[in-house]
Amino acid sequence: SEVLAAEAASCLNRAMAALRDIWEEIGIPEEQRLERTDVVKQHIKSLLDMMVAEEESLKERLLKSIAMCRKELDTLCSELQLGPIETEEKSTILQMEKNLRMRVEELQKQKQDRKQELKALQEQDRDLCDILCTALFSIDNGVVPSLEDLECYRRHVASLNTLKEQRWEEFVSNKRQIILLMEELDHTPDTSFERDVVCENEEVFCLSEDNIVALQNLLQQLEARRALNEAVCAELRTRIVALWERLQIPQEEREASA
Repeated sequence: SEVLAAEAASCLNRAMAALRDIWEEIGIPEEQRLERTDVVKQHIKSLLDMMVAEEESLKERLLKSIAMCRKELDTLCSELQLGPIETEEKSTILQMEKNLRMRVEELQKQKQDRKQELKALQEQDRDLCDILCTALFSIDNGVVPSLEDLECYRRHVASLNTLKEQRWEEFVSNKRQIILLMEELDHTPDTSFERDVVCENEEVFCLSEDNIVALQNLLQQLEARRALNEAVCAELRTRIVALWERLQIPQEEREASA
């Protein structure tokens, strides 16, 4: 600061000396020179006052920004369920403002990332619930989800995906067997559920627990009908053989009938 003051005084002295020379060459009276010198002093004072005011304004803006950042940090920490942010009180105002502003931006990004992930999980959840006919995952949309909430939601969606795959495999397998049994029994689907099962567009079939149970029951009913038909056939064959024996039907005729 001493070097700066010396340089400023030197510059001022040179400028005043140059002005005095100019005034002397022009022939300006001493009284007017004093007036002009006072004007120069007022210009310099005004300039310095303006510079000081600008820097004071900068300081006030930085302090205001620090206060706003601290307030926003408290809000973000509460929303994100984080502990309070510790700041270095010994750092300069400029460095403190920069650090706090960067921390605010970081937490704002965390908040945005969490909300975006929640939205994506909810979209997956809705799609899976439509297919599986289950209830949506319970979570408060009015607050920012915690990391634990998001992890729990991820596991829930993963379990629904696994359940969907299991039910889909069961549906496809049972459908294949049902179609074969219907063809074997010459059975035409006569209920809306049976038509939904054998329709070509498998994507429209609801993989609800009730539908899977109904699918298993339908398969069991068809298997029971086939087993009953086989038993009836076996009994009729036995009776036919007995009649052949009683009527002493030749072997050639038996083979032709068989």
